[in-house]
Amino acid sequence: MRARTATLAGSIGAGFLSSVCCIVPLVFAMLGISGAGFALRMEPWRPYFLVLTYGLLAGAFYLTYRPAKAECIPGDACGMPRASRAGKAALWIATVVVVLNTAFPLYAAYLF
Repeated sequence: MRARTATLAGSIGAGFLSSVCCIVPLVFAMLGISGAGFALRMEPWRPYFLVLTYGLLAGAFYLTYRPAKAECIPGDACGMPRASRAGKAALWIATVVVVLNTAFPLYAAYLF
């Protein structure tokens, strides 16, 4: 359970960091805050954050949907469901958020 939570939280954090070069300057400009150019320094790191993000998401999907072991006694620890419906929903919501953040440079021109 902790590994799945860690990969889910890590993928959201890395997804945010991968889009900080694009979203943060835009938000600062909309708020009227000058000096937002510091976020542009993150642009060279974007591909690395994207690889990390999608790697963590892949790990979260594996930990959530991996096949159950064949031999399990009811009432034993392995008999408990690994992923609840809420956990699966959170994983899919996080995936959508990460994909939207990843694609932000593509659709930002149409929004603003």
